[in-house]
Order: sequence, then C-alpha cells, then structure tokens
Amino acid sequence: MQKVTTQMLCDRAVSLLENGTVTAVLGWRRGEFDWDMTPAVFTTAEDIENNFIYNDFCGANLSKYLLRQTRKIEGKILVFLKPCDTYSFNQLLTEHRFDREKVYAIGIPCDGMADIGRVRAVVGDGISSITADGENLAVTTLYDDESISVSCKDVLAERCANCKSKKHVAYDELIGEDGDIADSNRFDEVKKLESMSADERFAFWQGELSRCIRCNACRDACPACTCGVCVFDNPKSGVENKAPGGEFEEKLFHIIRAFHVAGRCTDCGECSRVCPQNIPLHLLNRKVISDINGFWGDYQAGSEEGQRGPLVSFTFDDMELSDRTKGGNT
Repeated sequence: MQKVTTQMLCDRAVSLLENGTVTAVLGWRRGEFDWDMTPAVFTTAEDIENNFIYNDFCGANLSKYLLRQTRKIEGKILVFLKPCDTYSFNQLLTEHRFDREKVYAIGIPCDGMADIGRVRAVVGDGISSITADGENLAVTTLYDDESISVSCKDVLAERCANCKSKKHVAYDELIGEDGDIADSNRFDEVKKLESMSADERFAFWQGELSRCIRCNACRDACPACTCGVCVFDNPKSGVENKAPGGEFEEKLFHIIRAFHVAGRCTDCGECSRVCPQNIPLHLLNRKVISDINGFWGDYQAGSEEGQRGPLVSFTFDDMELSDRTKGGNT
C-alpha cells in the first residue's frame, strides 16, 4: 500500500484551498511534543505548508470536529479521514449532526497509529524526540547518546492492532489505495471477560474504573457523544457532578455512557486513546456491540449512511417479540 506523506496531503489541501473548492482545512498540527499531534483548522496555504503534519501519531478521529466547524466556517471545509474515521463520519450523517454539503472529505489510507504508551514500554521514559524512519520509529531519549529504532508494528495502538477495516466507507476523493474490511480479533478481550465469574469481572472493572478522574476526555472525543447538554452536566438530572462522589458514581458515568452510544458506537477507540488514566473503556462498548451482534446479527454502525441500527428498527423476528409469541401471546 502506498505510503501517504505529509507533503502529499499538504499539496492537495493547498490546491483545494487556492482554487476555492474549500475555505478551510481540518487536519493535524504538532503540539508540545513529536508524539502530540492535535486536530487543527487551517485557513491559509502558508499555515498548511508550515504546520500541517501527518505521521504515525495522528490518531485523532477528525469526524467529531465537523459538528462545530461546519457551523462556524463559511463555505466548505476539507477533512482528511482515515478508514476507521469514515464510519463515524457516516454515523454522524445518519443522525443529521452536520451538513454534508459543507464538507469535502478526502480518504487517506492508514497502516495503523502508534501508541506513545507502548513506545515508552519499549524505550523507557525521558523521550525527547521521535521521527519516522520507514517501517520504524527513531526514538531519542535523555539517557541515550544514539537513537533507538522501534518497529511501528510493535507499538501499534490497540484499536489498530485489531483494526476492523482499512476500507473507506465515505469520501469525495481518495488519496492512495483503498483497503479491505479486516478479519479482526477485536472481540477476543471481550470473550476473556465473559469467561470470568461475576465477582472476577466486578473486580476487574472496579480496578479499572477506580482510576477515573472524571476529566470527560472520553465523552468529549467520542463521535457518538453529541448531545447539546450531557446529562452529567445538567444540574437537574440528579447525577450532575465534576468528580466521582463515590465508587457507585464512578461506575455509573461509564456504564450510562456505554448504553447511550449502544448501536451507534463505531468502535473507533477514541475513548481509550484520550484517557489519561489508560482505562480500556473501549471494552465496555465492544461488549455491547458483541451482544447486539449476538441478538440481532452482525451490525457495524456507520458502514452505510442512513442505515438504521437494530435498536431503532422493528421486525416481527425481533427476539422480544418472538419470545412472547412462542408462548401464544400476540
């Protein structure tokens, strides 16, 4: 698969900006560190050429940012979408969260994004710089005179190591080659949890969720969390708070969120990616996805624009109805 470079994306973005097709570009720029790539809006060719970047740490799913930017910006906005991002893009369109006519979407291939936590597990702390070197990352630290070569495959983010699809399901233009839907092992961890006893599962999640500091990063990054006012920010809800008041509340937040996005979560993994406490929040969503597949057949949210999920559809074969009719009730 052709490797997409920063320069390729810059050239196309500048071209579309200068010929008037778009008035703004949604992409990534470097943050404080080499591994800190942050979503950004560019409105000039100069800014793009000097600051736009695409590398192994551009994991942010840009589809969520379209909600606000399409309302703020006059004209069309160009957005670069990795394959997994296009599922969120379609799901947001299905829910009428932004105006499709205001977006020019370019699909870009992705071989997976690196996880800085996994890089640290290999080289240790004190990382001072990271540069791409073909299939490897050249990492320098404060404690080594020479750079350390780390294979990109060895430090893939979990969601990329278990990628569900390298095929784009929505775009106006494609740069590079399109891939295929992957034969993913993403439900293996769910099966491990299901094989535990109830007490073991409770202990596992108690240990994980007890680290939550209620920063709301998971909610803010999640493309499926698009309510104008979250129930946890509503003082009239009875559950409004900025920090967990006890063990029950710290679990309540994440369980309610998992049920809220049920049938709409595309398993993009943003919740786990942005969690500063490294809680595997995606496992809650994957459990729900796994159950939906088991009850109603395989379903992938966002695979088609306008597709109705099983939780908002009705057929006479629905399990609740069929269970009742087996007893002679209609």
